This record gives sequence, structure tokens and C-alpha cells, in this order.
Amino acid sequence: MTAPRPKSRRANLPRDRHIPRPDYRARPVRLSEVSVEGAPDVMPEPVPVSQTISRASRRGLDAFAFFVANLQTGFGPFLAVYFTQAKWTQADIGFALTVGSLVSLLGQVPGGAFVDVARSKRFAAGLSVVAISGSAFALAMWPSFLVVLLAMAAHSAASCVLTPAIAAISIGLVGHARAGERLGRNASFQAIGNALAAAGMGACGYYLSNDAVFYLTAALVVPTLLALSFIRADEIVHDAPPQAGAAAPAESGGLRMLMTNRALLCFAACMTLFFLANAAMLPLVGSVLTLRTSETATALIAACIMVPQAVLAVCAPALGRAAERWGRRPVLLLGFAALPLRGLLFAYTDSPSLLVAIQVLDGVSAAVLGVMVPLVVSDATRGTGRFNLALGAVGTAMGIGAALSTSLAGLMADRFGSQTAFLGLAVVGLVAFGLVALIMPETRRAERA
Repeated sequence: MTAPRPKSRRANLPRDRHIPRPDYRARPVRLSEVSVEGAPDVMPEPVPVSQTISRASRRGLDAFAFFVANLQTGFGPFLAVYFTQAKWTQADIGFALTVGSLVSLLGQVPGGAFVDVARSKRFAAGLSVVAISGSAFALAMWPSFLVVLLAMAAHSAASCVLTPAIAAISIGLVGHARAGERLGRNASFQAIGNALAAAGMGACGYYLSNDAVFYLTAALVVPTLLALSFIRADEIVHDAPPQAGAAAPAESGGLRMLMTNRALLCFAACMTLFFLANAAMLPLVGSVLTLRTSETATALIAACIMVPQAVLAVCAPALGRAAERWGRRPVLLLGFAALPLRGLLFAYTDSPSLLVAIQVLDGVSAAVLGVMVPLVVSDATRGTGRFNLALGAVGTAMGIGAALSTSLAGLMADRFGSQTAFLGLAVVGLVAFGLVALIMPETRRAERA
């Protein structure tokens, strides 16, 4: 007689109880979705060290940076040529340019704040591109004084939104750990776009008309928006702004964050001094070249503009990788050291060809700042949701320094000569370098796996 078979454990369970089979196809649960007793339902999830993005988003951002540079080039030196051809007086030209400069200076902080609160950074960037294109079209179609003032104001306001929007999209795509490399890549494509657009628009103005430059600028909205559409919105991850009524740290509270963030204040002070020394240097070189070689001055000035763009395009990606490997301060010190050296060489150089060669140092500084300004601001505001607001504040500090630079250099050149003016700007640049060395903290953070 055989022994009875033992009953299985399943037989002891109630019949109406259903035990679901595990679904091995289900996605893994993130730590931020697990609710623990006594802990908030949503916990902040650290940005991964290597945040992968699709090839379409990567190429789309490359093309978007390139075409945005094309779009902005139309509002450069071509404006003065266009207004002069339209029989405008120098006073009217100066007033129109001043309106754009003032709106750009005052709109940095509001523009950054708008990008912070915008749910879609792509929408903010696209809206800015459309506004810039519309401004160029209005300049070409109705070059009356009032329309020009409105177009200049609209262009400057849109630029105050577009610059932080590109930085936010870039860092949102790759994460903080690879932001330096991505921002360097952006700067490289923008430099290439500036150079090619300047050549193409110059040829367009020479062979067709100056109006054609602005029609071409307006038409660039199509490839620019097309490139933006390739960037996938679901791959962009941002620091969420603090919610109203939530207990947030002091650095999270808008303007209060700007006034209490030590790293941000130090960086803004350094950038103000840098642009106080840098902004007037190239115009002063232009004046010197015009006095010494009036026949070839235009070509030499064009070369002085092209040389830094070439250096920027080549060096920016490598500087971005260096900032991730060695930290922000060493790269900042390199860019700031090039400025007083450049002023010193300008003061004691008579050869026009050597003046052009010295502009290589300007390319080094431009490459460093093109990468480090958004990167350092991102470090200083990480986790606060106020990146774009802070970026606008630093942009305002840079604009103040640039506005004062031309007046300072002009006074020194009129009273003491151009050599003394270059030396004075070099001294200001040396003070800026010393400020970075003494008070600027290292803002790079070690990433958690």
C-alpha cells in the first residue's frame, strides 16, 4: 500500500485567491518611484554619469547651433552698412543700435527667467528663432525709423531667450557630467556658422544688394526650425524649479539665489572685469590699423575677426573635455591669462600682420568663455531650477563691462595714446586674472554613479 502524496502548498490556499505570474517584460522600477514610509513619494534622482541620447538629437543640436549662428550673423556689421546705404545719419544709426544694446542688457535676467518657467525649452528656442527671423524681414521690407527700432528691440529680446534656451537644451540632453564636452561642441559649430555666414552674406550683399542679406537671414528660419525639430523632447531632462509653497533652500529663491550664491557672485565679478578689458580691444586695433594702413585696413580687420573664429572652432571641444577632466578653474585661468598678454603684445607691436597673429589669443579666450560661462553657471545653480535666470544675470554683468570698456579705452587713447590704452586694458585684464586665481572656487562636482 503506497503512502498518500503530500498536498502541495498551493492546495492549502483559498480557491478565490489569484497569484499573478511575474511579468518579466515589465520595465525596471526606478528608485524615485518607490514609496518608503516616512520618506517623500518622489525623491530626486541623480543625473547619470553617461546620459545617452539618440543620434537624431545629437545631430539636430549640432545643426541648430550652426544655423542659429548663421541667423545672428545678419545682425552684425551688416546693419551699419545697410543703414548707411539707406541715407541714415550717424546719430540715427547710433540711436537704433543703442536701443538694441539697452534691450539686450536689460532683458538678460527676464529672458533667463522665462526659459526657467517654460515647460518646453524647445518651444522657447523656436519662438525666439521666429522673432529674430521676423525682425530681419521687417528690416528689409520697411526700413522706416519706427519699424527699425521695434525690429532691433524684438531681435535683442529674442536673443536674450535664445542663448539660455540653447544652453538648457544642451545640458538637459547630455546631463551635467558631459556638459563641458557638449557646450564645447556647440561653440565649435557656432564658430563655423559665424565664419561661413559672414562670407556668404558678404558675397550676397556685394553681388545682389544689402537688402538681400536680411532676406537671406529671414529665410534661415526654415533650416533652423527643421534642425530644432530633430531634437527629441523626451530626451531633455531639466532641474525642476522649486514649487510654490515648498520648503526650498536659500539658493532656490529667484533673485535671492543670485545674491547669496558665492560662486555665482565671484564669477559675475570676474566676467565684468574681463569684458571691461576685452570689449574695446578689437575696435582699438581697428583704429590703429586704419591709421597705419588705410588701404588694406578693411581686409586686415576681417582677418582679425576670422582668426579667433577659426581658433574657437578647433579648440572649444578640447577645452570642454579638459574642464570635465581637470576642473573649471584651470581652464578659466587659461582664458583669462590670454587677455592681459594680448593687450601687452598689442601695445608694443607695429606690424599689421603681427597684430592679426596676436588675435589667436582672442580665439583662446573666446573658446574658454564660450564653454565655461554656461558650464560654471550650471554648476553653481545645479538642483535649484534657476540656471537660466542666473545665466541671464551673468550676461548682464558681461554687458555692463562691455559697455564701459569702449568709453574707458576711448578716454585713455585720446589723452595718452593708443599704446597706453592697450596697457591700461591689459592691467584690467591682469586684475581679472588675479580675481579668478584668488576668489573663484572650483565648481565641478564629483558625479555619483
